[in-house]
Amino acid sequence: MDIRLGNGFDVHAFGAGDHVTLCGVKVPHSHGLVGHSDADVGMHAVTDAIYGALAKGDIGQHFPPSDPQWKGAESHIFLTHAVEMAKSQGFSISNVDCTLICEFPKVGPHAITMRTKMARIMGIEMDRVSVKATTSERLGFTGRGEGIACIATCTLLKT
Repeated sequence: MDIRLGNGFDVHAFGAGDHVTLCGVKVPHSHGLVGHSDADVGMHAVTDAIYGALAKGDIGQHFPPSDPQWKGAESHIFLTHAVEMAKSQGFSISNVDCTLICEFPKVGPHAITMRTKMARIMGIEMDRVSVKATTSERLGFTGRGEGIACIATCTLLKT
């Protein structure tokens, strides 16, 4: 049996805006996240976890920030690409674990919606997608409220 694990990590700074997009869900907030695309740290980290499990680089190699066509792009495009790449190589996604690291906004009230959205995009059951959050105990850039980080792990199975 061919089982592969991958991890992904992403960060984005806060900037102007009235919401942040996390795992495909617009969460009301006093700031937005700054990035070339929609700056969805959750989807970016999960996308990189899938690419990592496939040993196919990272999101920047597939969707370079220097390419203007990706300016403001919705991150489901990137995640869908990674999922399709896994399928084309004979893999299915067994599970995904995504941890958002921020002092705010509160993720808990939106976690089920985030899990549902991510599961739909990946074509797997919601009980195979974990989205949770933690703070950094007011340490570092996330603790100072300067941005949001995310770490994700993905397990792929050869079908």
